[in-house]
Amino acid sequence: MIAVVKYQQLRNSAELTPLVRVYLSFLNHMQKPDGGFHNYLSYERTYLDMEGSEDSAGRALWACGCTLNSSVPEELRMVARDLFERGLSMRGKAVCLRFHAAMLLGLYEYHQAVATDYLRDFAKELGDIFVQRFQDQAKEDWQWFEPYLTYDNARLPQALFAAYRLVEEPQFLEVAERSMEFLLKTQLMNGVFVPIGNDGWYSRGGKRPLYDQQPLEAAATVEATVDGYYVTKKREYLEAAESAFGWFLGRNTQGVMVYNPQTGGCYDGVSEHCVNLNQGAESSVCYLLARLKLEEVWQGVLSE
Repeated sequence: MIAVVKYQQLRNSAELTPLVRVYLSFLNHMQKPDGGFHNYLSYERTYLDMEGSEDSAGRALWACGCTLNSSVPEELRMVARDLFERGLSMRGKAVCLRFHAAMLLGLYEYHQAVATDYLRDFAKELGDIFVQRFQDQAKEDWQWFEPYLTYDNARLPQALFAAYRLVEEPQFLEVAERSMEFLLKTQLMNGVFVPIGNDGWYSRGGKRPLYDQQPLEAAATVEATVDGYYVTKKREYLEAAESAFGWFLGRNTQGVMVYNPQTGGCYDGVSEHCVNLNQGAESSVCYLLARLKLEEVWQGVLSE
């Protein structure tokens, strides 16, 4: 849903609005009475989980925020707003930083559409959580929120960039930049983007795995660095975004194309010996999000 509404904004087109209606209907069906979301549904439309994951709930709220801050018909934006408002109840229950990151990104989008003070208060509250986690975990050689780097890492500094844009708390920007610098230093090798491999992840003081590299991390880094550029106007963030996007196009440790121009899909990752030829939905959506974010920023840069 995020990719669809971003595409429609950039193209000034309504051709994909029927998909937004489908996705919103799905989220409405999956939302629980307490505002959380189920994550798994059978073909018979019965729920296959009790609680759902915090990750999926955060992404659902982010998608609703993006839809509200779009040009889709008003009745769809109002559905997205209702889903988001009900989901705000999760804010005090969830503990996963990636949930908080996605919610902050959704709050930023929501506030762009409907500026209200309580949204800024929520953003301040969530931003403070990130700063506290950073202060608890950061060491001289480890400027990060957790004692490990796993998946979707760049969403964490991206969320603080969003929080700073909402409340202009200097500490949010400071921590966002320090953590983003650390992440880029860790994942850029001689100008080549090398995302943290999911074969064991990377614990502080441990050995960093190079494989298997996933599209999720490349896309998150593109979006986070572009948002860093929006806040700071530092060109090195744009250069980092281009390097991360280049991972999809063959500028990676194996020199293989991860995006498939014949199908429009994206392979599932880069391993030590080959590219994973499965073209899953998440991988393809990741490519689309990264591509749309770069198009968005370059449209703005060229018009300046």
